[in-house]
Amino acid sequence: MLVGPVFRRELVTTPRRSRHFVLRSVYVASLLVLMCTAWLLLAGTQVIRNVGDLSRFGALLFQILAPFQLAVLVFLGSLGAASAVAQEKDRRTLILLLMTRLSNYELVLGKLAASLLNVLVMVVAGLPVFMLVTLFGGVSFEQVWRVFSVTLFSILLGGSLGSTFALWREKTFQTLSMTALSIVIWVGVWEAVHAGVLGEFWNIPAIGQVSCHEMATGFSPVRAILASSRPMIASDAISSFYGHGVGLFLVVSMIGTVLLNVVAIFRVRAWNPSREIRPGQQMQASEESVSLVSGEADFQNANTASHEEKAEVDRAGHVDSIGRTQKSARNSRVVWDNPILWREIKTRAYGRKMIVIRLAYLIFFAMAVSALIWSIMSGEALARVTSTAVLPVASKPLAPFILVSFVIVNALSVTSITNERDGLSLDLLLVTDLSPREFVFGKLGGVLWVTKEMILCPLGLCVYLRWSGGLTTENFIFLLGGLATLYLFVAMLGIHCGMAYANSRTAIGVSLGTVFFLFLGIAVCIMIMISFSGSFQRQLLPFLSLILGGGAGLYFALGARNPSSAILVASICVPFLTFVAITSFVLRDQLTVFLVSVGAYGFTIAAMMMPAIFEFDIAMGRSRTVEED
Repeated sequence: MLVGPVFRRELVTTPRRSRHFVLRSVYVASLLVLMCTAWLLLAGTQVIRNVGDLSRFGALLFQILAPFQLAVLVFLGSLGAASAVAQEKDRRTLILLLMTRLSNYELVLGKLAASLLNVLVMVVAGLPVFMLVTLFGGVSFEQVWRVFSVTLFSILLGGSLGSTFALWREKTFQTLSMTALSIVIWVGVWEAVHAGVLGEFWNIPAIGQVSCHEMATGFSPVRAILASSRPMIASDAISSFYGHGVGLFLVVSMIGTVLLNVVAIFRVRAWNPSREIRPGQQMQASEESVSLVSGEADFQNANTASHEEKAEVDRAGHVDSIGRTQKSARNSRVVWDNPILWREIKTRAYGRKMIVIRLAYLIFFAMAVSALIWSIMSGEALARVTSTAVLPVASKPLAPFILVSFVIVNALSVTSITNERDGLSLDLLLVTDLSPREFVFGKLGGVLWVTKEMILCPLGLCVYLRWSGGLTTENFIFLLGGLATLYLFVAMLGIHCGMAYANSRTAIGVSLGTVFFLFLGIAVCIMIMISFSGSFQRQLLPFLSLILGGGAGLYFALGARNPSSAILVASICVPFLTFVAITSFVLRDQLTVFLVSVGAYGFTIAAMMMPAIFEFDIAMGRSRTVEED
């Protein structure tokens, strides 16, 4: 096969894993549950009189499922490909692959195809569900094929981006953060174009005048999936399939995929292994070369030098003597009482080029500030929400910005444990006299310190929104308290998953997946509530399947490895209380939203923290390993 033995091995071994069947089964079940929930809401809140009502339901359901599929599969594809390659680097197995006879394109394309295999299978598994939607009416087969074409090309582009970043950067956290930031910044730029910030029409040479909506559709996967899910009236089938910028998006995404993989193929052996040299190593190497030269000179003059002088010269040129000389010439640093916290804050524990991530995040922050100022100056941010728009205009730039901050904090939290495990330094830490409290709080404090920009910038936007009059004082306090609780939740979630799962890729996937699907579920619930409005009593029963499914998934993620009664209670309560918070938010009862959210996620934080501190061996899996041995 063209992609080489790496993909062939994955193709043979993947069907042997239960995860391969679980993923696609859970994905298809989620689509069916969403469909049934929407139908129960429609049947419970509205009267279905004719075929036209069914057609409107099918069109509305299709416009909910299509963005949901895109978000899920692009997330799994991009971050899955990034973590798959990063794990090879963390375990030092990528260097072994580079020493084989594998060519560059076999290594890059084979690893990319292997990491996207499960996601591509999920795409195929979801196709019958979307075909089923066409039976309601209001959805054509051309819409289904457009949606799946956009989804497939977006997956390839996101996976190529994550794989290229993973081959370039030396730390897993840098890879995950840059992948997430790049995707969101790209979408944010074209959202600004779609809003007409750069003009309503663009003059493109050899094409003519193009509207900003068509340009945004041609370059943004979000706008492309929204355009492809709507019916298009055209003179022929080809225009109906590729119209309104969808065809341009397919071309742009294919070009981007090819360019990213070409760059990775040509640079993979230049990027790996890393060229970074530890501080002092160059000086030591130069002094060793000097000592070798002096040693040769002493050997040539051996007849005139005494035996003691030669021995003294040899001892002075020894690497241990050089190390002692360098250490004595340097002032030693004072380590704090908690050495874990000192290392996280005072050293470059997460790579020497964290400035790249901070710079990308600040660019994203500037975009969010510009969008917020533009909405405030236009007066839209200060307007009350209407019956068809539950979210205020100011939340559009704030919501993705805060979500990316959560993802970055969680990614650093989980990789702070997995990097120690893959680097074989975690076992050394466990045999020292460090207490579990020092380890857990040291990691937690270090994560919050390193990601301080990702925490303070969203809080600063909330302060600006309050100063400009977009928030009342009461809502401002509720927002700050809720954000602080959620930041602590995502940080503790990463540490919990990193300690519970021995496989780094599984730990990263479970941790990031929990954060992403929690907020994606909230967004989907709000969309369904807006589309099929009704009373709380009528909505609770249709959403019960989503609540139970979310509770089961949360317990599987948090408590499957180390079961506890507190995590079981948290897994049951969090989805239900989150639904209560959503309905309270729709009804504009902010106090209930604040109390329920802080109570639910605060209890979950305690449920994860207590076993990590007081049952450290069980949380780390050491007792289980001993029993298995």
